[in-house]
Amino acid sequence: MRIIDTHCHAGRNWFEPIETLVHEMDSNHVGEAVLIQHGGTYNNDYLFDSGSTHEKRFKVVVMLDPDDDDQPGTLTKLAEQGAAGVRIYPDQRSRTGDPLATWKRAGELGLVVSCLGDVTRFATSDFRALVEECSDTAVVIEHLAGARKSFEPPYAEFTTALALSDLPNTTIKVPGLGEFSGRPPRLEPDFDFESVPPLIEMALEAFGANRMMWGSDFPPVAGREGYRNALQGVQTHPAWKDRAEVEMVMGGTAARVWGFDA
Repeated sequence: MRIIDTHCHAGRNWFEPIETLVHEMDSNHVGEAVLIQHGGTYNNDYLFDSGSTHEKRFKVVVMLDPDDDDQPGTLTKLAEQGAAGVRIYPDQRSRTGDPLATWKRAGELGLVVSCLGDVTRFATSDFRALVEECSDTAVVIEHLAGARKSFEPPYAEFTTALALSDLPNTTIKVPGLGEFSGRPPRLEPDFDFESVPPLIEMALEAFGANRMMWGSDFPPVAGREGYRNALQGVQTHPAWKDRAEVEMVMGGTAARVWGFDA
């Protein structure tokens, strides 16, 4: 099975170096990955260097300096360097001219927007209107729309965020179950969670497997269930009705959205 990890961090200033990620990928038969710039870092050289060192294995998603008065222009230059996407908050706007200029420029350049935020920001009418207006821009919603352990039935805000699936330019990342499931107080030899809320099932009903993609959140995932468990927890989740859905979530959707076969 082709496995693509769509949410990995690496850096020289924070988290782990690329070699540590490569070890985890190789140990778990993960063929390719999307390198997501971590918050607060606006120099993307390390990710570009890592991508070029491991040709065709990585796609690079950059972040833009919030103090940059010409984010669209900077994004154009980063695309020329090889960026596949840009990481933007739901309420992030350009400082001059059209407030949606950066979002629109991403679409013009064929870049994917990897959108980070909490469920409240994903559920706003303003964000929905933005995604509608930027219909030529592919928007990937990170971390299962900000899924957290604190979510409680009837999951009203989460349901509102999932309604973004009505817009054809959206897809969603599925993290390891540890981001939104309770860790048992006693850890038995066989790995398991105390409880797993039906958030993946809800996302599947909204988006369908062909618009969902797994992302480990390496290396923060090490502080939850760990890389291998994050992979296997999604891969073996009972929500999937057949192998075709598993293959889509674990690699097929990512290959299409991020252009790994281009």
